[in-house]
Amino acid sequence: MTPATRKPKPEPSLRCTVVVLDEAWLEALPDAERLAKRATRAAFAGARRRGRRSLNVALDDDRGVRVLNARDRKKDKPTNVLSYPSGERDFLGDMVLARQTVWREAREQRKSAADHFTHLVVHGTLHLLGYDHETGEADAERMEALERRILAKLGIADPYALDWQTVEKSPQPGRQTKQPK
Repeated sequence: MTPATRKPKPEPSLRCTVVVLDEAWLEALPDAERLAKRATRAAFAGARRRGRRSLNVALDDDRGVRVLNARDRKKDKPTNVLSYPSGERDFLGDMVLARQTVWREAREQRKSAADHFTHLVVHGTLHLLGYDHETGEADAERMEALERRILAKLGIADPYALDWQTVEKSPQPGRQTKQPK
């Protein structure tokens, strides 16, 4: 087969459905749906995945996410993002984000809410693709490095870089905050 007759590789194709469970998301971040779709597609492409896939992103409040976190992880508190991999080939799964927690973390970490939201959606998408930072330090570093590359392509600064002038009060998704020496 010559280069002229080769079939081009299919572009990554990901369908993201955004479900707004807390209308305050749309007031606080009117572009949330567009940002979520952009972040999920960037994560899918950045993880070098092929084929047609889909996932759901639910935008909820702290109360809703707290209920899920208590039920599914036995942690009776809200968290920024929860991911629920489906185990299926074409449907990756669901993720849910807690509005108040996302906003509080963005404020504490001196990040724009849009950038922090985008990071969390990338993070959640990678979980749906099988990445896991809780299985060991090497896996965490691999996942963080991929997040950094994806976010850099989106024009977002490294979310794991520490500002030594102000130590973060809230850790990044799933990681402990490092304290300066």
